[in-house]
Amino acid sequence: MVAFGKKLKETQIQEWQGYYINYKLMKRKVKNYVQQIEVSEQSRELVLKDFSRILDKQIEKIVLFLLEQQGELASRLYVLGQEHQVLVQKQDGSKLSELQQSYRDVGRELLQLLFFVEMNAIGVRKILKKFDKRCYKFTNYYVKTRANHPYSQLRQIFKHVGVSAVVGTISRNLADLQDNQGNYTSIYDHPDLPLQDPIISSVNQAVDRLTNSTDFLHYLGKHGLILPEELPTPPEDNSANERYHLMSLLLNLANAFLYMVNTYIIVPTADDYSLSLGAAATVCGAVIGSMAVAQVFSSVYFSAWSNKSYMKPLLFSSIVLLIGNTLYALAYDFNSIYLLLIGRLFCGLGSARAINRRYISDCVPLHLRMKASAGFVSASALGMACGPAVACFLQTDFKLLKITFNQDTLPGWIMALAWFLYLLCLWTTFREPPKEEIEDVLLPKTNSGQIENGLVQKGITQPLLLSAEDKKQDEDEDEDQDCDNSEESAEEIQKPVTSIVSAYKLLTPSVKVQLLIYFMLKYAMEILLAESSVVTTYYFIWSTRNVAIFLACLGLTVLPVNILVGSYLSNMFEERQVLLASEILVCLGIVLSFHVLIPYSVPQYVCSALITFVAAEVLEGVNLNLLSRLMSSRLSKGTYNGGLLSTEAGTLARVFADSTITLAGYWGMSRLLNVTLLPSLFICIFSIMATCFTYNSLY
Repeated sequence: MVAFGKKLKETQIQEWQGYYINYKLMKRKVKNYVQQIEVSEQSRELVLKDFSRILDKQIEKIVLFLLEQQGELASRLYVLGQEHQVLVQKQDGSKLSELQQSYRDVGRELLQLLFFVEMNAIGVRKILKKFDKRCYKFTNYYVKTRANHPYSQLRQIFKHVGVSAVVGTISRNLADLQDNQGNYTSIYDHPDLPLQDPIISSVNQAVDRLTNSTDFLHYLGKHGLILPEELPTPPEDNSANERYHLMSLLLNLANAFLYMVNTYIIVPTADDYSLSLGAAATVCGAVIGSMAVAQVFSSVYFSAWSNKSYMKPLLFSSIVLLIGNTLYALAYDFNSIYLLLIGRLFCGLGSARAINRRYISDCVPLHLRMKASAGFVSASALGMACGPAVACFLQTDFKLLKITFNQDTLPGWIMALAWFLYLLCLWTTFREPPKEEIEDVLLPKTNSGQIENGLVQKGITQPLLLSAEDKKQDEDEDEDQDCDNSEESAEEIQKPVTSIVSAYKLLTPSVKVQLLIYFMLKYAMEILLAESSVVTTYYFIWSTRNVAIFLACLGLTVLPVNILVGSYLSNMFEERQVLLASEILVCLGIVLSFHVLIPYSVPQYVCSALITFVAAEVLEGVNLNLLSRLMSSRLSKGTYNGGLLSTEAGTLARVFADSTITLAGYWGMSRLLNVTLLPSLFICIFSIMATCFTYNSLY
């Protein structure tokens, strides 16, 4: 990872050099503030006032230059428009082609301007983060007072105005020039038909990246928490293309799908299975949750194993899941609840979701990575719906070779067969990326030379004696090696984190709150899903088929909800607004689920469950989108990556939720519902309060 100061210096346009944020000056000011605070009790108000004034001037400089450049582009487009009218009447083909090229040139200049804005936006975020860490908590105050003010200049940086008009003018005129060449297609008559011009596509991508605009594919892809690079990057080299293998990727996605089917296929029958083995129905919480308990540990060792290989851990995962499902199915004939729990523990030990994420992050080319991540999320969602749906068709009872096949054991036998077939496909088809390439991905090479004894050696071309000017330049570059999240050497900045403690230190308060929200929504969803069979049987005497259909219908809402949020809501409202609103809806759904005074009815249960589940799905999408943007880029690689942290948070939530269901069984079935909902309600209220506390830092 290249330090921002150095990246800014290398990429800035020389003619615009004086209009970029003076990041070096801002860092020095922060350093001076720290020294002043250490020497004497410097007035907090004076420091905040001085820093606010300097940052306001920097943003004003950027915004005024942005408006000036937009005006110049608008003037050029006006002149081109006058030429356009004349040339269209003359039907001069060669001149029309030159005019097309002129419009594309304006588009390229607009692309440069967008990159200028993006680099400055990153600079503002990073200097605010640096000030928060070293001096005082400042970002909340600054964003709150500047972002929503009618004369806000900060909004111009993050939510720029005027670029869409320039893009629209270029697009319309290029489309009109195509029309006059015999391809009559109006962008107004066909608004959904994109203009197939590379420069327009590049500009739109830059605008989307800067404004966090999204579509369904990109929104869904971020659910996989494949963290993007923190800074804009040049086109990738061919090494990622060499690592990419389509069939291996499909097998990786199939693993994610089968695992989610494996997780939820037993939910409709877990209580019946527990009863048939002489345990209480609420032991289903332990049966379902034992898989999550084991997954807490498997996520770590699989993530570490993927440092060296992808195929071997996937093979191991498949074998363990095959054994686990076989033990789960045999528990009926052995009449052993312990064998049932051991079988589910084995299934949890085979959880390879850390491998699934890691493979996409490391071995899929950048231009396909978002699609692959969306495929991972879709496969998981489809597996979640298919699990209970498959259970609907397993209503049978017979013996074969003294082995019982019924609705309780068939989920185990079906999944054992599925993992056996998957194991064969994996063994014969999966292609392991070369070991040296995996290592290269995990530890990027420095541009300047080899790393030795913690120092970057610049090679034999570095002169032994440096002039005063060269020394000054080197000192400036060394100072720019600062990182927002640590004071480590350049080598350490490039390395992935090596422990859970190091990863935790990189988490800002905003990220911690987002992980809390992820824990909350997974807890609420697990309570709803895991106890559904017990609750509906007690209150409504639902059959296994009815429970399975209900759960399958809930699972089928996942993709439509994400289409709605990814394509519309996230572009109409700020993500933090959708986040807070969906948290409140989850809280409402939980409140409506309580059984108080009046008889509990099917409409109350179904409506409250639907509100809770759908709101939690909306919340999960926005939450993971924010996490992918807020997490340090150092957490995009290595064993202790952002995906692992979110997986652990969600898995721990499932463990606590399933434990709550089992413990609540001691108070009796009549109190089970309310007792299990109370923790969900308290955690949800606490997460809403935490969101309000960090709301302005989510800008």
